[in-house]
Amino acid sequence: MKLPVYIVDAFTNKLFGGNPAAVCPLEDWLSDQVMQSIATENNLAETVFFIKNDGRYDIRWFTPLTEVKLCGHATLASAHILFTELGYTEDVIEFNSLSGLLKVKRTAEGKIQLDFPANMPEETDDIPDELFKSLGIKNAQVYKSFDYMVVLPSQADIEILKPDLKTLAEVKARGVIATAKGNEVDFVSRCFYPQSGIDEDPVTGSAHTIMIPYWAAQLGKTKLKSIQLSKRRGYLDCELVGDRVLMSGEAVTYMKGEYFV
Repeated sequence: MKLPVYIVDAFTNKLFGGNPAAVCPLEDWLSDQVMQSIATENNLAETVFFIKNDGRYDIRWFTPLTEVKLCGHATLASAHILFTELGYTEDVIEFNSLSGLLKVKRTAEGKIQLDFPANMPEETDDIPDELFKSLGIKNAQVYKSFDYMVVLPSQADIEILKPDLKTLAEVKARGVIATAKGNEVDFVSRCFYPQSGIDEDPVTGSAHTIMIPYWAAQLGKTKLKSIQLSKRRGYLDCELVGDRVLMSGEAVTYMKGEYFV
């Protein structure tokens, strides 16, 4: 069986930037085992599969190790392929997911905007010993959602992090976000997910569903700009609208081909 596949760099306007995702449109679902095997073979942060369903699309995301409930960059990549390769002509795409209804639209500026549920983190004193040890820090404010979020004093503190990934993988959460106020944008971050087979994720839309409501409250504004300070860098225009977050970015197609399954 032949299946189409595309690789897209998301949250960037140039090749080899942002976060790459493999996009696999399907007519019918493959077995969970086959989809996980494809994702493991790809060895990208995410491989995304979707099928059409009554005017919407059902969407699922897999890391090299596991299925996840939410992924921003692979959703943006999927929308990019629908718009540029698969003849989708409407301005808004609706995806059914394990995290509920996700809406994606083309903006007047030519970007792709994700409309996701906000996940306001709660400050916690129940901090795993491995968290600070793995990051090489002694103290910081820590917040919890599906990820731990560690707030550091400055962008420089984010840039110099050299986490012990083996120790960080022992932290019982999806992963760990490190964030701080930015020098040139409202906030910056780095995101680590060794628990899911991703040492450092280049750009993480789902993590921004946690950071956007936090920084909106801290900075007293609802429209923000962010940079994820991975080697590939990711640039997001962000907005908090009630209990939803909007994240806009660009995408570039790197490859298209076929799987032989």
